[in-house]
Amino acid sequence: MSDTHDTVVVKEGGSSTGLILGVIALIIVAAAGWYFLMGPGAGTTSAPTDVNVNVELPSVAPDAS
Repeated sequence: MSDTHDTVVVKEGGSSTGLILGVIALIIVAAAGWYFLMGPGAGTTSAPTDVNVNVELPSVAPDAS
């Protein structure tokens, strides 16, 4: 009696869901990095906002009439 073995190789193409999710995640991370490092969320402080105002108060109290 002779033993015969058949080998069947099945190669199927996988879906590219992982690649698509990876590209979307990379775009989100790049957009967040741009926003916080160079965009409007960078929080630039170019000029101080303190304003000094000197007001001279009268030396005599007004009449209470």
